Amino acid sequence: MQSSDRLNIETPEQIALELPLAGIGSRFLALVLDSLLQVVAFLGLLLVIYLFREAFSFISYIPDVLGSVLMIVVPFCIYWGYFAFFEIIWQGQSPGKRVAGIRVIKQTGRPMTAIEAIGRNLMRAIDILPGTYAVGLICMICNKQNKRLGDYVAGTVVVHDKSIETVHPDWGLGTAGLARHPEMRKLSPEDLVLVETYLSRRYELELTVRESTAHQIVAMILQKAGIEKTPGQSDDDFLEEVARQLRDTASFR
Repeated sequence: MQSSDRLNIETPEQIALELPLAGIGSRFLALVLDSLLQVVAFLGLLLVIYLFREAFSFISYIPDVLGSVLMIVVPFCIYWGYFAFFEIIWQGQSPGKRVAGIRVIKQTGRPMTAIEAIGRNLMRAIDILPGTYAVGLICMICNKQNKRLGDYVAGTVVVHDKSIETVHPDWGLGTAGLARHPEMRKLSPEDLVLVETYLSRRYELELTVRESTAHQIVAMILQKAGIEKTPGQSDDDFLEEVARQLRDTASFR
């Protein structure tokens, strides 16, 4: 079950991961920053045309119909293309979203595809109505995950993003609770991703959620690998050792 500010994702291993949903304030900040950058880009384009107006003198020979089409297509590409372009190459982030520390992901927790990014942003034509994002705002207020129409079309949500570099997990380098078990090779690369995702985001979770998540992941690893945890070793220390050992094996490099 999902709360109003959290996205609960259940992995194929039946492990529940919890991500903090971005609120209206964070998304509005990102939109303001992106809009300012778009205005700068549009003004920059006009400045280039003005400075090199003689080189663009051929425009006067373009038929009126084609000229009208260009006047529609160019702003369209700057506005909608801007969001789709950056969210594709930056995996769900535009410059404004990056500054605000938020990211668009699929409902399943996976990155969205290029087609989904394009479809999501085409819906801005409706979300922006009547010119103040009123439709999008009302839609976000009326659902627990702060989703606008574009998110419903693409099956996406916006979450707070914190890179692994900024988390700085406090992994105990001196722990030696887990011996070198050849049985660890039974674990898959997906298991390693699951463990490292938990370790990198554990300090963002509430204590009870963190302990429950760690316990579930440990139980899954013990069952799959057929090993036992050292008596007295904490779940976090165990998972740190598991991640370190998997990283040290050639098959995970």
